[in-house]
Amino acid sequence: MAVVKARASDIDLLARLLRAEAEGEGEQGMLLVGAVGINRIRANCSDFKGIRTIPQMVFQPHAFEATIHGYFYQKARDKDRRLARKSINGERPWPAKFALWYFKPPANCPSTWYNQPFVGRYKSHCFYEPTGVECENIYNTF
Repeated sequence: MAVVKARASDIDLLARLLRAEAEGEGEQGMLLVGAVGINRIRANCSDFKGIRTIPQMVFQPHAFEATIHGYFYQKARDKDRRLARKSINGERPWPAKFALWYFKPPANCPSTWYNQPFVGRYKSHCFYEPTGVECENIYNTF
């Protein structure tokens, strides 16, 4: 059952984002990106207040570097759509379970990123989740 509303075009958009942001991290890495994106829609806090749809999340200014590169604009693939649907249906693997941010540092993961605590690393990406004080809602969305 979907945890956010998604039309076919939204599934394709999310699938393209997963591929463009994390294809090199494999299916698990792509699922982690999907979880962060869906968390941003559901949390309604911090930098993501008012983000209620997949297009708003994907195209939020400065949110995803992939949207400025041509690879993002290629047609969605079936395997990427399958992963997008898993994310839309609420699959949130660790370390993205409550994460709202991730990035790929040139070396080790810093203990904080924009004042958000580090929660874990998957391959080359570091994941950060807000504190309950900053975003209590992220811990109550599912």
